[in-house]
Amino acid sequence: MTSSASGPLRSPRPSASRPAARWTGASAAQAASVALRSSGRDAWAAAVNHPVVRAIAAGTLPHETFRGYFEQNIRYLEDYARAIALATAKAPDAAALDVLSRFLRQIVATEIPANLAFLHRLGGSAERLPGLAELHPVTYGYTRHLLHVCEAGSCAEGLAALLPCQWSYGEIAQPLMAAVPADPVYADWIRMFGNAEYDALVAETTGLLDRLADPADAGQWSRLSAVFSISIRYEGEFWDMTSRADESADMTARADETARFPGLDSPAGAQPGPDDTAL
Repeated sequence: MTSSASGPLRSPRPSASRPAARWTGASAAQAASVALRSSGRDAWAAAVNHPVVRAIAAGTLPHETFRGYFEQNIRYLEDYARAIALATAKAPDAAALDVLSRFLRQIVATEIPANLAFLHRLGGSAERLPGLAELHPVTYGYTRHLLHVCEAGSCAEGLAALLPCQWSYGEIAQPLMAAVPADPVYADWIRMFGNAEYDALVAETTGLLDRLADPADAGQWSRLSAVFSISIRYEGEFWDMTSRADESADMTARADETARFPGLDSPAGAQPGPDDTAL
């Protein structure tokens, strides 16, 4: 993913080692994103250090598992773009419109096409993407959360819901840029999020949230914290979904094998008893 260079909204990047920030004081608005991330640091760490992420870093994730990820992620990104559009409509000024419109363009013009290209490289097809009724519950739940917050809430609340996805992917990829895996699929995926342009846009979007957050509004802080925390949780669950899809595929293959060879899971020569046939 690429983006424009940073602008005046650039803010200091939080780090996992930084202590939790309290959203109070004269410069509190500048630290809103830091405080939100720090308050959910355990869930954040679980997402960015997920076993699936580690397998991507090592280049050992099975290609069919990554293909399943893209099948869900493309549908996720389509609604992610719609959610950004809803937040953009509530931008309070031209500077906010500029940041959010470039954020939206990245998803629509760069990231969705890149995901479709990855899907094709992994043997998938856009014609076989899941429909709404076929979305995994995590994909469906996450996208409904984003769309609801960005439609019903303020621009700041929309950003708080949207940022965990954009922000965490940059944090995942940046440390991996020094030694990308040999598999070109995983190397290219890491480079999409680990570059300086991507980092600059994250700084702008987090900086915009910092500017729009009002340290004197306790009700707003409660809402920002709630929606940010929900999105962080969904980030971890999205990676869980990817790993469980692989387990489900193994279970399906096992079930198919058992159907073809009914005695496979039974003791040698065993016959069903009365209780078995009663089902």
